[in-house]
Amino acid sequence: MNASRITRAERSAAGHRFRSLALYSRSRGLPATLAALACAALLTVWMASRPDAYLDPYRRVPLVALAPLLAAAATGASLHSYTREVDDTAVRRWWPRRLAHLLFLSVLSAALLALAVPGHAQEFGAAAMVRNTLGAIGITAGGAVLVGARLSWMPTTLYFSAVYLSASSPRVNKATVVGWLMQPGPQHGAWATGAALFVMGTALCAARGARPEGPRL
Repeated sequence: MNASRITRAERSAAGHRFRSLALYSRSRGLPATLAALACAALLTVWMASRPDAYLDPYRRVPLVALAPLLAAAATGASLHSYTREVDDTAVRRWWPRRLAHLLFLSVLSAALLALAVPGHAQEFGAAAMVRNTLGAIGITAGGAVLVGARLSWMPTTLYFSAVYLSASSPRVNKATVVGWLMQPGPQHGAWATGAALFVMGTALCAARGARPEGPRL
């Protein structure tokens, strides 16, 4: 009898957790985010498999800048909350959920895009894609705290565009800190900058959440 009650209680608890997770996923638009990440990965595979991009690693430079932007924009959109006021009054703290949310999408994005770009570590291959994806998501997560989830893609886009357009300058091209996203895979300075942006943006967003906004139209 006791075993039966425990089994029913466990099933009830599991069902409650599943319903909570499903509700959270729908409220944050995670299905659409996952679909956007899949499309970004497929587009990356198609562009990276072209003969010119495969033979000349430097032709992947626009790809390792654009694909992380798409992934970061999709991740930033999922940070919007319809019930921010309710979330702030919840008994359980929300920062672990926000952190898990960002880490899950970051790892998934980096893995998908890295697998889509073959290449040696010295070239613009998987290593550069992982670094740029994490850095882009970090900037976007920080942007969500400052300007809201809807516009969280703007700081990342402005920064990436400025660095990409300035890449012809020898100073920017050789600067592993300022121009970190334009560097090949193994540069330590570029990795340190991308990782720092990811850690700071993720920690800030997990602690404070996206800036409250009005209801979506």
